[in-house]
Amino acid sequence: MPSIDVSAAGSLRKRALGAGAWNVVSLLASQVMRLGGNLIMARLLLPEMFGVMVIATTASILLQLLSDVGLRQNIIQSPRGDDPLFLNTAWTVQIVRGLLLFGLTLLLAVGAWLSQLADLWPAGSTYAAPELPLVLAITGLQAIIWGFQSTKIDVAVRTFQQKRVVLVDLGSQVAGLVVMLVIGWFTRSIWSLVAASVISALAGAVLSHTVLDGPKNRLQWDRTALDELVNFGRWILLSSIVGVLAMYGDRIWFGAKMPAAELGVYSIAILILGSIQNGLMKLFGAVALPAFSEATRDGDHARLRTLYDRFKLLVDVVTLFVCGGFLTASPLLIGWMYDERYAEAGPMLAILSLSFLTLRYTLTHQVWIALGHTKYQAMDNIIRLVSLWLALPLLLAIGGPHLAIWGVALHPLPTLVLIVYVNRKLGLLNLKRELVVLPMVAVGALCGQLLTWFFHWL
Repeated sequence: MPSIDVSAAGSLRKRALGAGAWNVVSLLASQVMRLGGNLIMARLLLPEMFGVMVIATTASILLQLLSDVGLRQNIIQSPRGDDPLFLNTAWTVQIVRGLLLFGLTLLLAVGAWLSQLADLWPAGSTYAAPELPLVLAITGLQAIIWGFQSTKIDVAVRTFQQKRVVLVDLGSQVAGLVVMLVIGWFTRSIWSLVAASVISALAGAVLSHTVLDGPKNRLQWDRTALDELVNFGRWILLSSIVGVLAMYGDRIWFGAKMPAAELGVYSIAILILGSIQNGLMKLFGAVALPAFSEATRDGDHARLRTLYDRFKLLVDVVTLFVCGGFLTASPLLIGWMYDERYAEAGPMLAILSLSFLTLRYTLTHQVWIALGHTKYQAMDNIIRLVSLWLALPLLLAIGGPHLAIWGVALHPLPTLVLIVYVNRKLGLLNLKRELVVLPMVAVGALCGQLLTWFFHWL
């Protein structure tokens, strides 16, 4: 077993902590802006508008992830991640992908329009909303814009230079927020949400080229770099295809079963939950993956396991506590933040919070990627896909959307079998550690209940 270089471990720890601190700042600021903007817009717009935007955003993300070949993960993980030729090849692939995605989005918008002309959807469903085709088409412009984003941002994440990455991210969000509030105030229309998404993407792409240090990107094509991108990305692509269908399958099914207003209420619940979960996943990727990848490149498995154990303990404590808190305090939270039109989002959020039980294993995926075992992440997502797409139609038929939400929250549970098997094989499994943190759910639930009683008493 290789010995642990104390100076190297200390340096990595210092850089990881610095990167983590900046990502926490980004997470907090981002969610304050996102939730604050949503609170204001919920008072300016009708719930139906949020329902239509959920479908448009889901379609955009679906197409992006269905073609995700792991360019960012590859740059972070690869020994050639700082080679300009490798980076320019990745940038060229990224641009081509963005153009193709925009073309597919236009086809999807035309298909939505034709399906409405043919009366394929029930009159009350979200898919029948007349604004949907045009909203889809304009939202698709994001694909072209993100295609031109500089690889400087990926190199900065790889080398733990998080400060400017955070500033780029926050700058793009501020631009989108300002546009959304101004247009929303004057028009009270769904186009405020559409314009915000496009402007935010544009600002992020411009800032990635102008704020970050490093060589400028240019169109370039290298066969060896392309081969590495393809070899690494094939499992990422499969993982993304099945993962996105699992992650957004609820909105696909509910769009056909829920009226736009009800889907808009559901979108509030998933917005709050997603704000926290996506923030945590972003933090895992920005801090844990570079740290795990560096330990892996050094061939130091002992340091990798030590890093994993420390990260895992922190992640488990936080996610399980939050899970318990949302189980009991969700109705109170929704009542604070929104008017009575969105009250049903409270019980929905409480049920959906059970997904934190399995979200904590996202950290395991980062170890698999760092070790080059991307096939295991693909297998994990396949299990999620099968589980969700079997459970949702069955639960919708039995009890409608309210019962189906339980399937959304709990469908990842079967993936625990794979996680236990793979982590045991890799020498990363510690059952005692997995079990000892579970009481944090009860602690969080008690805190949430005490908070609810206190404010009701007031």
